[in-house]
Amino acid sequence: MTIASVDTTIRLISRGELDGATCTPDLAEAPWSFDALAPSYGPGASMADPIPAHAPRQGELPEEYRTASKEELAERIRAAKATLGDRVAVMGHFYQRDEVVQYADFVGDSFQLANAAKARPEAEAIVFCGVHFMAETADIVSRPDQRVILPNLAAGCSMADMADLDSVQDCWEALEELYGTEPDADGRVPVIPVTYMNSSAALKAFCGEHGGIVCTSSNAATVLEWAFQRGRRVLFFPDQHLGRNTAKAMGVPLAQMPRWNPRKPLGGSDEQTLQDARVILWHGFCSVHKRFTVGQIEHARAEFPGVRVIVHPECPMEVVDAADEYGSTDYIVKAIQAAPAGSTFAIGTEINLVQRLAAEYPQHTIFCLDSVVCPCSTMYRIHPGYLAWVLEGLVRGEVLNQVSVPETVAAPARVALERMLAARPDTTMAA
Repeated sequence: MTIASVDTTIRLISRGELDGATCTPDLAEAPWSFDALAPSYGPGASMADPIPAHAPRQGELPEEYRTASKEELAERIRAAKATLGDRVAVMGHFYQRDEVVQYADFVGDSFQLANAAKARPEAEAIVFCGVHFMAETADIVSRPDQRVILPNLAAGCSMADMADLDSVQDCWEALEELYGTEPDADGRVPVIPVTYMNSSAALKAFCGEHGGIVCTSSNAATVLEWAFQRGRRVLFFPDQHLGRNTAKAMGVPLAQMPRWNPRKPLGGSDEQTLQDARVILWHGFCSVHKRFTVGQIEHARAEFPGVRVIVHPECPMEVVDAADEYGSTDYIVKAIQAAPAGSTFAIGTEINLVQRLAAEYPQHTIFCLDSVVCPCSTMYRIHPGYLAWVLEGLVRGEVLNQVSVPETVAAPARVALERMLAARPDTTMAA
């Protein structure tokens, strides 16, 4: 059976040619339909999330790209890539639509893509088909003369936006007032900041400047070990679920993981709760992974006895607890690759990756836990039209939609990333 792409599935459902449901009929519209409207993340999982007033906006895509057929865009993209050759590297995130991923030189998660960009020194430009924080990270780790381009500047991340620098600084000042700043007898400071890769460059820089570190969904436990060797507590942002699931698996009691709501005094906790805390969890979440429920897992088990349920650690704790396994996108991909033929998987992560895996591994039965088609809103803002536009700009010698992190921010952010790369399980490393 041929597995349709998410894009095709949405269009078939919208025309009544396929049974199923989407979370909004707006998904059938071209993403440039939303560029000129009030700022929003766009249709999909994050459509109800409030967007900061300062969020980047995308100007109007030239008409020739908006009206071009799929076939014409494909021809123009291939021609531009052929002309540019090794001077351009196109990076595609796992959650990107197939219609864009097919042109990527490398496909992976956010950190894999940043490393892949770093490994392409011959590339003058890196076109990042992902979201804004990923392009920032690529700019931080790439050479100063390389240009990082985001095809649609409106491709942000609602979770990354849930922790802004001002709010984190206010939180930090409140914690310093409560805890002080002096190390204990073992040399551990009162609190260490840890930011998830899915955060702005400014927050990575904050961690670099305050003895902190960056983590990914793959190495979060190793990073928390690193932090606990150096601090009595961790301030973890922006994703509460990754922090909670990781710390719980390491034996930290839930009572010692209060949530910090930046809109409330002391984050909504009291002084004693914060004194007893081991991990302070920022009140952030991924709107894609928040959609997964225990009920969906129960339904999958009833429909497919023996199904193997794997979810992403950005899912709520009760969903992770009900699953057979949890892990990063790379973990999910490798689990499916290694499974014996005829395996059945129910996957709790973004639908584009799940349907791509179902198409690539027809020997298995692979489906998304959420039966409603609801992709990542911001990944879905990238479309072949924008990719053709920025690539043809490069052919003309014009750099469009460049994402550039000032060196005053990039330098401390790089420190936090380097600490992550140096961290090893159960090893005390100098910062």
